[in-house]
Amino acid sequence: MLAFLSERLPAIDPLEWARRLASGDVLDDQGHSVAAQAPCEPGARLYYYRQLDKEKAIPFEERIVYQDERLLVADKPHFMPVTPSGPYVRHSLMVRLKQRTGIDTLNPIHRIDRETAGLVVFNIRPEERNAYHALFRERVVRKDYEAIARHQPELRVPLTRRSRIEEDVEAFFRMVETPEGQPNSETHVDLLELRGRWARYRLTPVTGKRHQLRVHMNALGMPIAGDQFYPRVRRGPAEAEDFTQPLRLLARAIAFDDPVTGEARAFRSQLALDWPDEDG
Repeated sequence: MLAFLSERLPAIDPLEWARRLASGDVLDDQGHSVAAQAPCEPGARLYYYRQLDKEKAIPFEERIVYQDERLLVADKPHFMPVTPSGPYVRHSLMVRLKQRTGIDTLNPIHRIDRETAGLVVFNIRPEERNAYHALFRERVVRKDYEAIARHQPELRVPLTRRSRIEEDVEAFFRMVETPEGQPNSETHVDLLELRGRWARYRLTPVTGKRHQLRVHMNALGMPIAGDQFYPRVRRGPAEAEDFTQPLRLLARAIAFDDPVTGEARAFRSQLALDWPDEDG
C-alpha cells in the first residue's frame, strides 16, 4: 500500500505517506485503518484526510442531538462543511464528531450545504450504511427546513415550486433555473411567521438538487436572508467569511422509517434562526 500511494500520488512524499499510514489516516471502505504493508486489491476504495498547514477555525460548535448504536444525529452550525472540503478538514462536522466521540466509522447518510445550519444524520455501522443511503435515493425521507426571507404579500402560500435546475455555466458554485427540459426539482413553501418586512417559511423539498431551496426562493422573488450567491454573488468561494452574516436557512426536522429496525425515526433541530435587522 505504501508503494502504491507513493507512486500514484507523488505530490505527497513517501515518508509522509508512511507517517499517515502509521497514524491510521488512510481508511478502507469499511472505515478500517490500512497498514503500510497491506496488499493492494484491484477495485478497492481508499480514503484519506488531506493535511492543511493553516486551517482557519470556525467559531461555532456542533451539538449532538441523538445517539444510539446505529445512528448519530448532530446539529451543524452555519459555515461548517459536513465532510472535508475546500479549506476545511479538521473543522468539518464529520472529523470533529469522530474526534469528539472516538467513533471512526461515522459516515453521513446525507448532506446539507456548508452555509446551512441544522440536522445531519450519521450512520455508525458500515455494514448498514447502504440501507440508510437507500432512504435518500428512494426519496422516502421527510425533510423540513426553515428560512427567513422578505415577505411577498402578493404570493399566495402555501405554494409549490417546480423547475429545472442546472449548474451555472458562468459560475460553477451557483445553480440556475433553466426553461429547457423537464423539471427536476420540487419544493413546497408555507408561511410560518411574519415580522415586519421579513417572514419565516417552512420549506419541504421533494427532490434534492444542489442549492435547490436557495434557487427556488430566489426565483420566487424571496432570496433567503444572508445568501451570498443569490440573486447575485456578494462573496466568492475563496473570499473571507463574514461570520456575522449567516444564511438564514435551517434543516429543522427529518423523519423516516428505519430500514434496519423498522421503527419510526424523527428528529428536530435545537437551533433557531436569527432574524435580520429590519433594514438588513
